[in-house]
Amino acid sequence: VRNSIIGADAAWSDLLGSLVSRGLTDVQLIVADGMTAIQNTCERNYPQAKFQRCLVHINRNIMGKVRVSDRKEVASDFKGIHHAINFKEGEEKIQTFIEKWEKRYPRMTHSLQNTENLLTFTQFPKAIRGTIYSTNIIESFNKQLKRKTKIKEQFPNKEALDRFLVTQMVDYNNKKTGRAHKGFKQCQDTLDSMF
Repeated sequence: VRNSIIGADAAWSDLLGSLVSRGLTDVQLIVADGMTAIQNTCERNYPQAKFQRCLVHINRNIMGKVRVSDRKEVASDFKGIHHAINFKEGEEKIQTFIEKWEKRYPRMTHSLQNTENLLTFTQFPKAIRGTIYSTNIIESFNKQLKRKTKIKEQFPNKEALDRFLVTQMVDYNNKKTGRAHKGFKQCQDTLDSMF
């Protein structure tokens, strides 16, 4: 396990180091799943950035630890955290969730209690919170890439695959250039003053 953690840390270090060397330096928020290697590497390369754990990943992990009969209610209770007005209310909602479910699911609630960076999104304007508490944007793009590569079925070599993927990424960037993601335009002044 230790070797795989070191390997993951090295892979993320290479990737982020490459981004830094190409000029990506002004990163203010990183949203990721619970991989320790990602967080450690992000903190080294972007010490100024805030870190948000993906609440959708947390929710999936929780659903895997509860009975099917309880999933709908547990999911509804957990989603209440997404709508916290501020950090304090978010902490209260997490505590209420834990108190409600800890007798039935002590391991799940203990794990949640020890999870950091769940409420970073509350430090940002309300207009963009629905976008920044999960990795859904990048996961959606990854699914799109998967669908497009499946259509091709086969690539003659790695370079052909690389060229195809870069073309898809360039097309995506061209479509999105100049467009603000949902909520960002209406709070641009606030974001500018924050950073």
